Amino acid sequence: MNIELVLFGVFAVMTLLSAGLVITARSPINSAMALVSTFFFLAGIYVLLWAHTVAVIQVLVYAGAIMVLFLFVIMLLNLGDAPHRGKPTVTRLLGGASAAGLLAVLAVTLGRMDAQPARLDAQGQATFGTLAAIGQSIFTTWLLPFEAVSLLLLVAMVGAVVVAKSRI
Repeated sequence: MNIELVLFGVFAVMTLLSAGLVITARSPINSAMALVSTFFFLAGIYVLLWAHTVAVIQVLVYAGAIMVLFLFVIMLLNLGDAPHRGKPTVTRLLGGASAAGLLAVLAVTLGRMDAQPARLDAQGQATFGTLAAIGQSIFTTWLLPFEAVSLLLLVAMVGAVVVAKSRI
């Protein structure tokens, strides 16, 4: 057992705990802060995987910019503590069924995976995680999803402003 394995275990458990707090927190602000800690623990896992560029981007973009946007929307909508209702509703039942379905898909996918991890050749190891490789991937292979996510964030922010303006 080495230090990397211990750190991975700590980061993994803390990521799961803070992600659980995102779901179970009663206050939207507490949920957003738990999401920030989830992003930081994920960045720690990326560092252990020798993907330092991805870890820095995780902290700067997600824990920084995206969470500022989330908090801005929460403050703009003036969300307080929502009353907690204990009775099951149709949406809660659908949410639970969706979560169970996703866990089943994850279990089937993990069951079909090879036991041996994929190996990179010498060229792949030299360029893995570099800014050039990430930029090449984002702006060629993943350009459409990248632009779709940016458009989705823009629409969400405009929608929050419209909802907040209608309350005034």
